[in-house]
Amino acid sequence: MVDRVTLNVEGMSCGHCVKAIENSVTAISGVDNVQVQLDSGTVNVEFNKDAVEVEHITNAIEEQGYTIGN
Repeated sequence: MVDRVTLNVEGMSCGHCVKAIENSVTAISGVDNVQVQLDSGTVNVEFNKDAVEVEHITNAIEEQGYTIGN
């Protein structure tokens, strides 16, 4: 079953940030789509909630050096 989450991500400032997040989240099995919005500081993710948990997605972003906000 497909689910969607929008995460507020702090510390993104350039195209490299966008690519780093897109690559790390897309690599997670069960993630279908990733859209990084640099101007709003958000990351929209569509994923199979039977295959991956939101925690795995947030961990992948934090491992790239960014902070998940509220």
